Amino acid sequence: MMSRRTGLGRGLDSLIPGGERPASIGIQSIPIEQILPNPHQPRKKYDSKEMEELAESIRSHGIIQPLIVTRGKEPDEFILIAGERRLLAARLVDLLRVPAIIREASEQQRLELALIENIQRTDLNPLEAAVAYNQLVDEFGLSHDDIAGQIGKSRSAVSNTIRLLKLSPAVKEALSDGKISEGHARNLLTLSSPQAQSAALQTILNRQLNVRQTEELVRRLSGEKPALKAVSEPPAEIRALEVRLEQILGTRVTINRRKKGGTLVIHYYSDEEINSILERLEGIRDNP
Repeated sequence: MMSRRTGLGRGLDSLIPGGERPASIGIQSIPIEQILPNPHQPRKKYDSKEMEELAESIRSHGIIQPLIVTRGKEPDEFILIAGERRLLAARLVDLLRVPAIIREASEQQRLELALIENIQRTDLNPLEAAVAYNQLVDEFGLSHDDIAGQIGKSRSAVSNTIRLLKLSPAVKEALSDGKISEGHARNLLTLSSPQAQSAALQTILNRQLNVRQTEELVRRLSGEKPALKAVSEPPAEIRALEVRLEQILGTRVTINRRKKGGTLVIHYYSDEEINSILERLEGIRDNP
């Protein structure tokens, strides 16, 4: 039986100090102009304020954690594996040399390390994560389970993130720019054509619809019958509880209060999503 492909993150132990199989080359001071960016870096945008704060910290204290690089094609050329933000901040303060650890790394390991570092330290936006996950699947044959196990997310969360790549270009741009949330985008995936998604997007932006209102809009556009009775907005304290539960479970929650008790409705939009909700509930049970 053939052995399975290397899972995501197996290269992490051998590349980052403290792993199981460190290649003890030590920290070296490398001229900053000899370091090329990682071509597989999933992050495309950086928060300007965070970068300024990091640059100021480097100006005052230097780079405390070394970068990780691998050798390039030329003798004095290095390719960055991990430490993109530190490298950019070092250039902002005109450092000439940076501390780095040189490691051997394959193309797959470069993507793995860049992906893991960004997810663990500064979250990628949903589309950047979707592109990176999909690249691991298409180019390196990793399964959704492989990816999920190494980055600490559920398989359904990985699958749902990759589905965002099916959005229309206009919706992708709005999501990337922060004009809509991932909740808005997931609702728009229900619409079958890019044209319908883009039209709904304009309505969302023009009317400043929240996620719940977007869900109702998508239902109408999909031809679903409207509710027989209009639902009034719940009292502020009930809505606050709904929002809190939505943040914990990652989906829409409705609380119907009665004179004594009431009902709690947890909404889901696919089999994968209900599995994700169950995993979150089990996590709460196991870690009270």
